[in-house]
Amino acid sequence: MTLAERTIAIAPVVKTVTVRASQAHAFHVFTTRFATWWPATHHIGKAPLANAIIEPKVDGRWYEVGDDGSECDWGRVLAWEPPARLVLSWHLDGDFQVRTDTYSEVEVTFTALDETLTRVTLEHRDLDRFGAENGERLRAKVGSDGGWGGILDLYARAANG
Repeated sequence: MTLAERTIAIAPVVKTVTVRASQAHAFHVFTTRFATWWPATHHIGKAPLANAIIEPKVDGRWYEVGDDGSECDWGRVLAWEPPARLVLSWHLDGDFQVRTDTYSEVEVTFTALDETLTRVTLEHRDLDRFGAENGERLRAKVGSDGGWGGILDLYARAANG
């Protein structure tokens, strides 16, 4: 393998929050009530975001619906294991353009600490699949305060409520 053929591994983005909710409730809010906490500013469609949906099954869609009814896929459900785990493909590159040829993965685990407390860990990995430069750009964006950290804070407020 030549140096040009080597893939440079990009460290995953890992964010964790603890919510005052049962494991089942935490999973339910993350998946079924996704649109209630996902920031409306975080969309890729031309129309303003009206809904964000995770279909509750393996190979289900993960997508947005614009206020004009248009739909934009973000990825697919790779693993659906309520109430403990969810894995999604992420087909958006470092410029938030949809890529049909590759994807990174977002794994979310829900670990019950007791009956009313759950640790939620999100890992966005395989960013290098988009190439070194594009993957690093994506990592910088999703790893920022406006990325997964801030988004999980919004989720935690919804799950705690």
